[in-house]
Amino acid sequence: MMNVQASAQRKVNVRRMAVISVLSAISIVLSMIPFVGYIKLGPVDATIMHVPVIIGAVVEGPLVGAAVGLIFGLTSLFKAFTEPSIASFCFMNPIISVLPRILIGVVAYYVYALMYKISKRVYLSGFVAGVLGSLTNTIGVMGLIYIIYADKYMQAIGQSGNAGKYILAICATNGIPEAIVAGILVAAVAVVMIRKSKK
Repeated sequence: MMNVQASAQRKVNVRRMAVISVLSAISIVLSMIPFVGYIKLGPVDATIMHVPVIIGAVVEGPLVGAAVGLIFGLTSLFKAFTEPSIASFCFMNPIISVLPRILIGVVAYYVYALMYKISKRVYLSGFVAGVLGSLTNTIGVMGLIYIIYADKYMQAIGQSGNAGKYILAICATNGIPEAIVAGILVAAVAVVMIRKSKK
């Protein structure tokens, strides 16, 4: 009995490591393709880099999501140093570039688990997890920029006035479309991957 349990546990661990490896590789490739992983929109980048993080969390749990989120964060940190823009100084701080990206996976998993418990529908649960996981990224990153660098950020991008209102506007204009796209992609992929994992 113990051997069977140990064997099953090893299979789960191997599968999780494989999922982390594949999704991390996708994240790294996306980060290197112009206008795909990061899309320049003025002083900020729109992104779909959080989608592999959310998929990993939904399919294999919060630790896998957090691990893929760490890779996402590290690519953002690396990009800030190697391809600097006017606001890159914010992303040179790992509290902004890495921490919120780790939290994406944790939030997405627990949202998915709660929604599935309520609805029993994979697509709906994946969509909501995708939306809220994406918003975790947007609100986490922009919120920390506001807390740590509000004045410096506004000066760097040549804006004056209320930093909170400006950052909130960015969250709305970039964050909402990103969240909808993430919800659709995560829901579609989650249905396929979860069905396959049950076979």
